[in-house]
Amino acid sequence: MHATATGLALTGLDLHDSSSLADAVASVAAHVRRVPDGVVLGTGWDETGWPEGRGLTRADLDAVAGDRPVYLARVDVHSATVSTALLDLVPGIRSLPGFGEDGRLRLDAHHAARQAAYGAVSTVQRRAAQRATLAAAVELGIGSLHEMAGPEVSSAADLAELLEIAAEGPGPRLLGYWGELSERGGLALVQELGLAGAGGDLFCDGALGSHTAALAQPYSDRPDTAGALRFETASLVEHVRACTVAGIQAGFHCIGDAAVGQVLEAIGAVVDELGVAAVRACRHRLEHVEMAAPDVIARMHAWDVVASVQPAFDAAWGGAEGMYAARLGVERALACNPLADLADAGVALALGSDAPVTPMDPWGGVHAAVDHRTPASGLRPFDAFDAATHGGWYAVRAEHTAGPLAVGAPADLALWATGETLSQVLADRARPACRQLVVAGEPVDRG
Repeated sequence: MHATATGLALTGLDLHDSSSLADAVASVAAHVRRVPDGVVLGTGWDETGWPEGRGLTRADLDAVAGDRPVYLARVDVHSATVSTALLDLVPGIRSLPGFGEDGRLRLDAHHAARQAAYGAVSTVQRRAAQRATLAAAVELGIGSLHEMAGPEVSSAADLAELLEIAAEGPGPRLLGYWGELSERGGLALVQELGLAGAGGDLFCDGALGSHTAALAQPYSDRPDTAGALRFETASLVEHVRACTVAGIQAGFHCIGDAAVGQVLEAIGAVVDELGVAAVRACRHRLEHVEMAAPDVIARMHAWDVVASVQPAFDAAWGGAEGMYAARLGVERALACNPLADLADAGVALALGSDAPVTPMDPWGGVHAAVDHRTPASGLRPFDAFDAATHGGWYAVRAEHTAGPLAVGAPADLALWATGETLSQVLADRARPACRQLVVAGEPVDRG
């Protein structure tokens, strides 16, 4: 997840529930009236079901925000619509790949606009957002969070502040990742801050909804594009090599089959060079890995590569009639997020939300993993529960830190109000309320 962006959505403009273009514009207008100063940040809009048949444009935003800078991330956070005032904050943005004169930005233009927008957030606003995320996690019974930071989604200062706030405790434990290539100095911050790994949102491609995920074959609804790989394979090989030599976990954002294939090619090159034992010891990690063919899954198992997956993606966009089917065609769409294939092959799974892309909702994630929209692609209930609990610890190479409840073990636990057994909760798709969270033996104040 991404703590600051999640907190800004919790405390600011959340467009996930907008049912139409008009509804989204009205929400922006209401927010501008309610918060009269500063940059307007929002996230979560998804035009695929809107009756108007199009997404937001900067003309829509200028009409209600005037000269206020506005940045509204699409639900997948790999594209956004911005106002004219925000464009004016980024010199040269019109010459960057992915720029749209209508204010809809992708690729490099989007990254530049996002950095400008979040760079305009005050320290007070940022800290309030971070605290809001931690408080929300407590209410949901989440004892540990994996923060996926990086130069394109946050900043080193943002990550350092977040780690500091989380360490004040008691509260959810925060395990940080920094997604920047080793050739650009990314490992230095990992070592300086004692992070869990060098990855997370190290973007090898984009997202399916924005047509920026890198595919082996073009998009069905846009045959002129197959997305784009962000890096040369040699750079990924160097990153995996540097991490492996240093004993650091490498991680990559990869969604499309071309991106997933490129990352596995890079890991394979380091296996050939340094040996499989050295690579397995680092337990490198793939975020999302939505398109994974059998040969990819076999290599992930052989090299002990973790699949960090988000079942809510399938719940929101999967199936024969969802957004994935519109982008990829039904056959490719139904093969997305092959959770059962990954589990059956022995690939380690960790369930998450990628909040604010989808909300933090651990029980909802477990149920979505079981109720996969593609028949036979879902997890067995206890496998899903294990991937949402123990799987997260395995993903950060700390599975012995918080093991089964036993005398003398570190006490990380959540107490749930329910009259059902765990088996019944899983079978009934219940979402019991968390009544108490304990992290490292300390009860967490629920405010």
